Amino acid sequence: MRIDLGLLVLRLTGLGLAAVHGWPKLVELQAGTSKFPESVAALGFPAPTVFAWLAALAEVVGGLGVALGLGTRIAASIAASTMVVAAFLRHHAHDLLLAKLGLLTASEEQRQAWGNPEPALVYLAAMIAIALVGPGRLSIDAMMIGSRGRKK
Repeated sequence: MRIDLGLLVLRLTGLGLAAVHGWPKLVELQAGTSKFPESVAALGFPAPTVFAWLAALAEVVGGLGVALGLGTRIAASIAASTMVVAAFLRHHAHDLLLAKLGLLTASEEQRQAWGNPEPALVYLAAMIAIALVGPGRLSIDAMMIGSRGRKK
């Protein structure tokens, strides 16, 4: 039961992803006030408004799915893919690491422009762990599966 409680606590990171990061993006996209499509365009994505909506929805729907334990492995995988883009394309986590190790020169302006990759990396690690391990017994997925692994 401790493992299932631990997985529940880990899955609750999905609420943070959905409520703190995804929901505000959706609200701003709906209102037409979002600068997020411009950020997506700067990453080189075609149809940046479409990809901005997809990323925001992945954060909200994926995060809620993970938190509830509903379609957990798929939801975590979708959320993780969005976090890979955030951590490595938007926030340059790999470049920041190389710069801190002295293997890459990056000006303070570049570092400031890249922003902080740590939240995206934490969400990425949590989503990968959940996708690999599953939601545990304290989840909607577990309630839908009988003791022999068949859906009720």
